[in-house]
Amino acid sequence: MSELLHLPPRSASQGQRILVVDDDEGGRILLSEFLEVLGYRVLLASDGYEGVHKAQILLPDAILMDVRMPSCDGITACRLLKATPATCDIPVIFLTAATLPQERVAGLMVGAVDYISRPFDLEELRLRLCIHLRPGPSESPDDTTQAPMLASSCRLDVVLYQAARARLLENLADPPGLQALAASIGTNAKRLNAAFKQCVGVTVFDYLRELRMKTALRLLSDTTLEVQQISDELGYGSAANFATAFRQRFGLAPSQFRKDLRSAPG
Repeated sequence: MSELLHLPPRSASQGQRILVVDDDEGGRILLSEFLEVLGYRVLLASDGYEGVHKAQILLPDAILMDVRMPSCDGITACRLLKATPATCDIPVIFLTAATLPQERVAGLMVGAVDYISRPFDLEELRLRLCIHLRPGPSESPDDTTQAPMLASSCRLDVVLYQAARARLLENLADPPGLQALAASIGTNAKRLNAAFKQCVGVTVFDYLRELRMKTALRLLSDTTLEVQQISDELGYGSAANFATAFRQRFGLAPSQFRKDLRSAPG
């Protein structure tokens, strides 16, 4: 657990609830300890059925789900969660030891927002959670020791992050540069990057790259746009550049992802 010695500052997602679904007790304990040190509240389940049941009752902010579990595997559990109105919008991140790209991307096809390959790096896990979780309250209601100035700074971080995110989403094909983006919301590049690091754990550039990949998944899944058109909408300049970025992120080409999605049962 040496990774716990180098933790980031407590972020705006402090206190959010993470449901860990894993049939391996050691894995559950490791994740629970790491997430609790980060300030998350951790819920545990030992198989897919228990995970679905707890998610429907407790409505966590995100779910970390093992893929290979007895009785009810992660793919089946994710399908059940996405078919239920109360849980369909909860982000599911798969933890998988699968090595083939088609296996790894299977979770995305049933509605998961991301996957992390085992053995996973705890820092990568932290960053993935930060990206997919909505920023939580800037301070805990029962935290009477937090200084007013710090609370004000946290609130400003969330305001800056949300304003900048909205600007980025307006035009992913040609987003403003960091300096122009910061100026458009009344701050500077250094302060804006600090706000993103506080709220979602990554820089503006890294967050923009992830926004583009999440949008790419949606467009490949839900539209008939050609790969070149998707590339243009996301600002990659060429289908080759887009395919390279997509393959680096998900392990297979956009065209192969769409082919696998269309041929998947159900």
